[in-house]
Amino acid sequence: MAKAIVQHEFGGPDVLKWEDVPERAPGEGEVAVDHAAIGVNYIDVYVRTGRYPLLELPGTPGLEAAGTVSAVGPGVAGLSVGHRVAYAGGPVGAYAERRIIPADKVVPLPDDVGDQVAAALMLKGMTAEYLLFRTFKVEPGQTILVHAAAGGAGLLLCQWASHIGATVIGTVGSREKADLARRHGCAHPLLYREEPVAERVMEITGGKGVPVVYDGVGQATLEASLAALAVRGHLVSFGQASGAIEAFPLARLGAKSLSVTRPSLFHYTATREELLAVSGHLFDALATGAVSASIGRTYPLKDAAQAHTDLESRATKGASVLIA
Repeated sequence: MAKAIVQHEFGGPDVLKWEDVPERAPGEGEVAVDHAAIGVNYIDVYVRTGRYPLLELPGTPGLEAAGTVSAVGPGVAGLSVGHRVAYAGGPVGAYAERRIIPADKVVPLPDDVGDQVAAALMLKGMTAEYLLFRTFKVEPGQTILVHAAAGGAGLLLCQWASHIGATVIGTVGSREKADLARRHGCAHPLLYREEPVAERVMEITGGKGVPVVYDGVGQATLEASLAALAVRGHLVSFGQASGAIEAFPLARLGAKSLSVTRPSLFHYTATREELLAVSGHLFDALATGAVSASIGRTYPLKDAAQAHTDLESRATKGASVLIA
């Protein structure tokens, strides 16, 4: 028997239980992965609460991990026992010491990428990649707005956009987080509890606004996001940490010919070719120093509930990682 986090109902962090789970051999097209490190992401909260219907109960949450292939099923090519691999984006089941996963969902890890770095980077890093290069292609010289700039995804967006040559404005909740965001490429950290975000964005941009807002917060930031956009600007809503955005009249967008999109990593890595392209670009950026992993805190896997509690209270900085 192996150990895993299992939930039998949807709810708060207390539904995450440390239990024995049966093991099986990998089937056709599958591999077994012995986890070393597992990423904790806000999407895991949505899965835990049932907001995202990705988990069949009872089941194990988690969408991102790194480890070593310990068994290979029939029909698998290119992977062998002992290969270091990582994955992000599903299917759920990462909060476990060992799991079976389709072989086409994992990618080989470069030798110079450690397990904790991979677990901290894969989902958030591939998210930053598709947001900056595929959903809206950020160009040198542009000024952009990133909400929650000191969070795991926010820090990567700041780093990578700054490396491209963009100027980053970022919202943060404290002066400590402002310093962290600044060290990761955020030129203008804004304390959203103390400063009128949209007004400050307009000041910084000379009244033009920004061509794109990357918003993983949701309900609490919608108004500021729309107000901060330039004419023909794009709101990229990729998360809802503060709650789902309520319905609003599309006619509101007509005031500045704005567009809104709600993208998902799953749709940008849907094919093997797309997965390898996005992850490969991320590993290249890591190798050149364009991005780096900012691991805020590690927890034993059995303490996943505490990791969720800290994440939801916004007490974390950077990425949280579970150690299997």
